[in-house]
Amino acid sequence: MATDERTPRLHIVTGKGGTGKTTVAGALALALAGQAKRVLLVEVEGRQGLAQLFDTPPLPYAETRLAAAGGGEVAGLAVDAEAAMLEYLEMFYSIKRAGSILRKMGAIDFVTTIAPGLRDVLLTGKVKEAVTRTDRTGRPSFDAVVLDAPPTGRITQFLQITHEVAGLAKVGPIHRQSQGVIELLHSDLTRVHIVTLLEEMPVQETLDAAAELSAAGYRLGRLLVNRARPALVSAGRPDPAALAKGLAAAGLDPALAPGLADEVSAYGQRQDVQARAAADLEEAGVPITRLPELPPPLDLGSLFELADALDVRAWSA
Repeated sequence: MATDERTPRLHIVTGKGGTGKTTVAGALALALAGQAKRVLLVEVEGRQGLAQLFDTPPLPYAETRLAAAGGGEVAGLAVDAEAAMLEYLEMFYSIKRAGSILRKMGAIDFVTTIAPGLRDVLLTGKVKEAVTRTDRTGRPSFDAVVLDAPPTGRITQFLQITHEVAGLAKVGPIHRQSQGVIELLHSDLTRVHIVTLLEEMPVQETLDAAAELSAAGYRLGRLLVNRARPALVSAGRPDPAALAKGLAAAGLDPALAPGLADEVSAYGQRQDVQARAAADLEEAGVPITRLPELPPPLDLGSLFELADALDVRAWSA
């Protein structure tokens, strides 16, 4: 399938911890692959969350096939800062052997420890390489790259660190590489999607992150509401006596009525919380996509169900 140059190809997925960020990133990769696309799903936090999600062995620092979908496929990559630095040294300075010596000396860990920002630069640099890589015909190697990024609490810092490095290195490969990453992250090719739950704290953190990212010049894609419950009941606690009659009419034990009334009441309260959170989320002025709450445990079939719910064909560029 041909890739439209105007279509975003780097999808950065962030979200508050516990919102299901990695799960949604995996579903997004499947949804994009379902359009007969080759998609790379990247993680950068060293948690091997993608391996757990797709029930595969731990991912190496190599693109590994995870799943097929609709004529396309999803490959996975766990980016390791040390491996990325060795690759960087070989690519720009042709010192592969020296890089191996540095690893044995522990110099790479030392450098990334005293300059923590360098780690993020190496990670985003590898993502940029995957997005811009082409085959012999000049076609992008991947139609889309989905990045399971750090959480909202540090996503802006993660994306902005390259600006600081570019400012320190005025010339040479590091400067050129940093400028290339900056241009990609701020271009039409990139969108940042934020995963949230319809709860007060995740929604507030989502709104804060959306404002920060917009102020820093990043293009927001979608607010992805995960585990959204449907509105099934009216407000208030139902009458247990009326419920008992209904249960009896249905051939069920009327003694279940008080407990059922409590459950319905609790669901209604949760429903009200969701409604208020959804109203707050609208303040961001960003398109919102709701994903259903699925029963645990989640498996590959669940991911495909979430991928269908994302309906990426309806997303505008």
